[in-house]
Amino acid sequence: MNASGPVVLYDGICGLCTGWVQFLLKWDKGKVLRFASLQSEIGQDLIDQQDIRHLDLSTMALIEGQRVYIRSLAALRVFKLLGAPWSLMYALILIPAPIRDWAYTLLARHRYQWFGRLDSCPILGSGAEDSFLDGPKPIREQH
Repeated sequence: MNASGPVVLYDGICGLCTGWVQFLLKWDKGKVLRFASLQSEIGQDLIDQQDIRHLDLSTMALIEGQRVYIRSLAALRVFKLLGAPWSLMYALILIPAPIRDWAYTLLARHRYQWFGRLDSCPILGSGAEDSFLDGPKPIREQH
């Protein structure tokens, strides 16, 4: 498995988050993105390596080399990495970060209520297993 490239850390039991990953798998034509759920052992190792232990399940992160982006900036950076037409979404960077992150936090706070909570992280598409650092097996919810 090619583990190089930007890594998206996401909540593996969130319906919205897994839908986001499915969207990214579809539109990442260059297959540059890699994924790991925050609940997985690899996700936890990356959190420790990047010294972002304050990250909770409601926060998506993007690790690009030695840089870590969180919340709305992570999402915008991911859109930029997808290329056109999705990279046009990066123009939302013009909205001040406190406003972007307020909207992100509101959505994150209600993500299970609005989009559902899964028992495990589904395998997200045939042939996509190489994009996941935590492998093709489902990730169980941590209690």
